[in-house]
Amino acid sequence: MRRRSFLLGAATAAAAGAAGYWRSRIVETTADIHYPGMQAGHALRDGASLPQPAASRRHGVAILGAGIAGLSCAWKLAREGHTDFVVVQGPEFAGNAAAGRRDGLDYPLGAHYLPLPSLASSHVREMLSDFGIIESGAGEVRPYYDEAVIAHSPQERLLRDGRWEDGLLPMAGLPEAHVAQHRRFLAWVERLRAETGSDGRKVFSIPLALSSRDPAWRALDAITFKHWLEREGYSSPALHWYLDYCCRDDYGARYDVVSAWAGLHYFASRDGHAANAGEGAVLTWPGGLSVLADRMRGAITRKLGHADWLIAGTAVRIQETRAGPLVTCLAPGPVAAAYTVQTRRTVCAMPLFVAQRILPDIRDYGYDPAVHTSAHAPWMVSNFLMDGYPTEAPGEPLSWDNVVYGGQGLGYVVSTHQLLRVAPSPRSVFTAYHALSAQTPQAAREWLAAASPEALRAQAAADLIAAYGKEFWRHARALEITVRGHAMATPLCGYLSNAGLAALRVADGPVLFAHADLSGYSVFEEAAWWGVVAAGRILGQAPPQA
Repeated sequence: MRRRSFLLGAATAAAAGAAGYWRSRIVETTADIHYPGMQAGHALRDGASLPQPAASRRHGVAILGAGIAGLSCAWKLAREGHTDFVVVQGPEFAGNAAAGRRDGLDYPLGAHYLPLPSLASSHVREMLSDFGIIESGAGEVRPYYDEAVIAHSPQERLLRDGRWEDGLLPMAGLPEAHVAQHRRFLAWVERLRAETGSDGRKVFSIPLALSSRDPAWRALDAITFKHWLEREGYSSPALHWYLDYCCRDDYGARYDVVSAWAGLHYFASRDGHAANAGEGAVLTWPGGLSVLADRMRGAITRKLGHADWLIAGTAVRIQETRAGPLVTCLAPGPVAAAYTVQTRRTVCAMPLFVAQRILPDIRDYGYDPAVHTSAHAPWMVSNFLMDGYPTEAPGEPLSWDNVVYGGQGLGYVVSTHQLLRVAPSPRSVFTAYHALSAQTPQAAREWLAAASPEALRAQAAADLIAAYGKEFWRHARALEITVRGHAMATPLCGYLSNAGLAALRVADGPVLFAHADLSGYSVFEEAAWWGVVAAGRILGQAPPQA
């Protein structure tokens, strides 16, 4: 059973193979390693002194951070005709949706796909329609999507016992009692997609803010996903592996610490469909979700008639004054320089562990960092530039998403999969994902900061070596590793009742908050939701019924 097809209980299949260039000797590629935002973040953490501002500017609104939340806020403001705003980019445009490019090939440095948005995610559908990705029927159950961005088959495969299998949930060669458990779990999730709470809301919705508040269902947040599985009589090792893998892939943490409500929410909340794609289809691009960030940037620039709305720099301090928030920003460059932005309203569109550093009085908003800060998972995203393709194990052909059963990492995605060609492209990029969930987040961050390039390379290549052996290095001629020490908030038990997050979600004064952290986990739909909600408050629109 495919994981993402499993989201809607369907499957697709096809065949494609690859072989190519073969080096004469094995050479382990030297890694090019990047730590986006680490220097600026550690300077904030350590209380580094700031230069005296040498310039100032004034705007009605400043949006701090050009990740998906900040860009969504700016996109909504521009779309509604509000023009007096700027976005202070921060250390990395697009944040977790950033992309890289080398030798004409695009590849993701973070998120790489978007499930078909459900009717509840109307804000995402509005965006996709604006960008031409939904070609018609944005408000209908089954919109028509641009064929080029629907993930092509074969979509997913799993390496188990030396053979590639179709899909990610093992079904073949298992005891019938275990297969029966898998089917029971699938049927339960299918039921949950339509389940409503005592308040009439869907139990599991995305955006999360629209989910039911029914205490009977929210009690799932008090136990771990593993505990829930055991309580419900699920003992199949393959099912436990699969759901642990899903939690590591979606939340950066193991299923024995992730909230059971969150574990079920990912599968039961999405019910998007398409007129021209099978159930469970996803949208993807060679560069991952950076395409959507670029589309937002283009749409904003066209609406405003200029590109001056996006300014370089990183916000490092917010002071609340009589005139409104005064934001101090560090300008990029080899020499430390600062400038200020005087605003009437400011949107903190950065992770909350950063916002608490630049807003000294964040406790006044009901958020105490010592109590309410979410755990954040460290990740590595590793891009291997490939000349040709290594020899495949028997079974299913090379797919868009490729996972090793019991592997150290989360498998790898093939960036050129979306290129519509009869034969595989001669060069490609294999993007390996790794959530360092085998140790505590702090221990993993310390290891990442101290690890040698060789150690990071070994970690990055673990699943690829498991799939291809050392012959893999005959084809991998370049390697770029992106280290994200605080990649995403993790929904541990109790995250739904985090009073600090609840307080920031409703803040509606001179300082607003917009980030996926407000939902307790990191996905495109949640980041975009809070950006659009913040824009609505600036525009004086009634907040969505949440």
